[in-house]
Amino acid sequence: MQCVLDASATLSWLLADERDEAALAMLHAVSTRGALVPVLWRAELQNALVTAERKNRLAPDQSAAMLDDLACLPIEFDPRPPPLDFVTEVALARRFELSAYDATYLELAFRRGAPLLTRDAALASAASALGLLWSPGE
Repeated sequence: MQCVLDASATLSWLLADERDEAALAMLHAVSTRGALVPVLWRAELQNALVTAERKNRLAPDQSAAMLDDLACLPIEFDPRPPPLDFVTEVALARRFELSAYDATYLELAFRRGAPLLTRDAALASAASALGLLWSPGE
């Protein structure tokens, strides 16, 4: 079964100063099981890499190589975005005190019944409460 992948999990294996055993376990899960992401993931990831470049954490050629590596992973964009009524994401954001961005990942995991890979503490807590938090060994 595919996992739902958020930008914080992705960045945790891309950025050397954030890479640890948990990050590598998430990368392994994505490599072997595949991942599903909302369209938002792309913009969040690109913004984080550009920000890391501006803070001299990465050189532009390193960012480019990371994006090339990501393109080789079995990551798919959600083919069916939620309806435009916005109800589910807003309700999840309110219930768990999440940003609307993070609620988008949680909604996708909930809708697909898929485990969520995240390094964000608030999002992990929400996913755990719904029985959707990925754990190593899954």
